[in-house]
Amino acid sequence: MKTPNENVKVSFYLKKNVSRNGLCPVMGRITIGKEMVQLSCKLEADAGLWDARAGRMNGKSIHARSVNREIDKINVAINAKYRELIATKGQATAVEVKNACQGTAASQETLLKIYREHNEAFEKRIGVNRTKNTYLNYHYGYTSLERFIREKYHVSDLSFRQLDCSFIENYDYFLRIDCRMQPATVVLKMIYLKKMIKIAIRKRIIHHSPFEGFCAERPKPKQKYLPAKEMKKLMKTPLKSSALEVTRDMFVFSCFTGLCYIDLYHLTYSQIEKEDDGFLWVKISRQKTDSEVRVPLLDEALRLIEKYRGTDCGDKVFPMKSASHTNRQLKKIARQCGIERRLTFHMSRHTFATETCLSQGVSLEAVKRLMGHLDLGSTEIYAKTTHDKMNEDMQSLSEIIGRKYVLAS
Repeated sequence: MKTPNENVKVSFYLKKNVSRNGLCPVMGRITIGKEMVQLSCKLEADAGLWDARAGRMNGKSIHARSVNREIDKINVAINAKYRELIATKGQATAVEVKNACQGTAASQETLLKIYREHNEAFEKRIGVNRTKNTYLNYHYGYTSLERFIREKYHVSDLSFRQLDCSFIENYDYFLRIDCRMQPATVVLKMIYLKKMIKIAIRKRIIHHSPFEGFCAERPKPKQKYLPAKEMKKLMKTPLKSSALEVTRDMFVFSCFTGLCYIDLYHLTYSQIEKEDDGFLWVKISRQKTDSEVRVPLLDEALRLIEKYRGTDCGDKVFPMKSASHTNRQLKKIARQCGIERRLTFHMSRHTFATETCLSQGVSLEAVKRLMGHLDLGSTEIYAKTTHDKMNEDMQSLSEIIGRKYVLAS
């Protein structure tokens, strides 16, 4: 944290022009280092009773006591604003102190202030093109950062100019060690902080990111898709209740369409259309990104649609429960099927990208469009080439090379 090199000095004097009532305006002077600025105190004093050395009125008259009391208040306010600016920005100019006291300064563009404004704007978009769960993630990110600043720096907020690589490193340590958060959670909160930094750069509050030079510890990548062997086991194992069977069917449908939970939850028959070639397609706008998605319905997906046609779901295709309920049911299903990995509904989307598409030769660009991603980078997170697919590709390559190149005997 930066500390001020100079202290603030406050003095008071009378302006020479005398008003009609014979009194002179009281002026204040704020000095910080070599910088000085004047301000009107909106007070008037009798020049004959003014002590220029003390910057106060002499005497114990009601008027003198009133003027001196207001001078004391102004002096205290100036020093308080100075300390506040030092705490939030690490530095303060005389003009900034004056503006802060008079209420004419633009509010300080501090880290938590920008974070709050972002979250407030985000909250208004819930149900339009943003989800409540994502908003809550930003909210928790804010509370973690607020706690860190309060406990480690003992202030309520920080200026963006005070942020450097050491601040980022300290925050990363705080989340991992003090808060005992999992690596994936730490990475997510760092992503949100980085977004606030980008906002500050876009607003020209700062010009360089404090993340430059920072290397985050990434969690070890985990296999997020369900391998074909376990997928077959999931589909063929008899389950102990019809409720679990419904959850399994929803998971399997997503494995063959790539629809995420929220888009599948809202899927209606009106979003299923027949093309000129006779194939049925799901056509939706993803709730998360508002991007258009067109997915052809494979035989297994069509079978599940027909299985639930006529159930009491209104225009909705499937009788979906809440996401938390669904994930609890998937844990039970995994145990009954002898699947040791942690099963979540989102795993079905990874399975679609990896097993259903890439492993069967579908191009990465096509997978991107099927999943409704805005860029290939997002698709690459989901899509992993399986070991079996690599073996198959290398065998094909070996045959091609063998036919093309022959070593002379």
